[in-house]
Amino acid sequence: MASTSPTVHAAVPTGSWWTQIAPVVLGLGAFSVYATWRAFEGAYFWASPYLSPFYSPLLDVHHHYWPYSPALLILGGPLGFRATCYYYRKAYYRAFFLDPPACAVAERKRNYCGETRFPFILQNVHRYFMYLAIVFLVFLWHDALHAFVFADRFGVGLGTLVLLVNVMLLTLYFSSCHSLRHLLGGKLDCFSCTNFGNARHSTWRGLSFLNEHHMLFAWTSLFSVGLADFYVRLVSSGAIRDLRLL
Repeated sequence: MASTSPTVHAAVPTGSWWTQIAPVVLGLGAFSVYATWRAFEGAYFWASPYLSPFYSPLLDVHHHYWPYSPALLILGGPLGFRATCYYYRKAYYRAFFLDPPACAVAERKRNYCGETRFPFILQNVHRYFMYLAIVFLVFLWHDALHAFVFADRFGVGLGTLVLLVNVMLLTLYFSSCHSLRHLLGGKLDCFSCTNFGNARHSTWRGLSFLNEHHMLFAWTSLFSVGLADFYVRLVSSGAIRDLRLL
């Protein structure tokens, strides 16, 4: 008598997958609207000694060569790094394109070409945006350290801590980047067979630990950069006064 193998049916969620993408839609959607408004507003970006991270580095503030908001001169750098980030790509593909909306949910019936055609083939320039992100981090660290200087004297305000925490979270987000981890060691098959193998292996292990928390750093840094800009705007517009702690 012939035996037949039991048929295994995978459990496919039908009513709960939207709870995974709803926070992404709300979070990324709200940040996109706010960041777009602030970038085009072109005002309230400086409250001595604080500079909004949306406007750093500050270029042509007096509109000698650029008649629009100075934030638009640098917007492509940070935006390009985040938009092409591996985690964010997964997040907004699922949340906004429903492609697919979650694991174990069927793809939409259409020809799938991945990131091999325009415009999604441009996602492959993520590594080059990573190089550009280093430049922005240098300026943001400069701004955070400058936030300790009040009228040529050392001081600490609430805005100082806001900018400092922001750049620390941005650094963690950058350091946990998949491309950085691959660049500094992930592409090697044998660490002992290359120059500085032990140092590169230690670096790779440290970045691998950070990479495990890349999603956390992606969201916390997104929140912190928005909060830092919002705080500077409130102080610059006179809506609140900066709290001096020292």
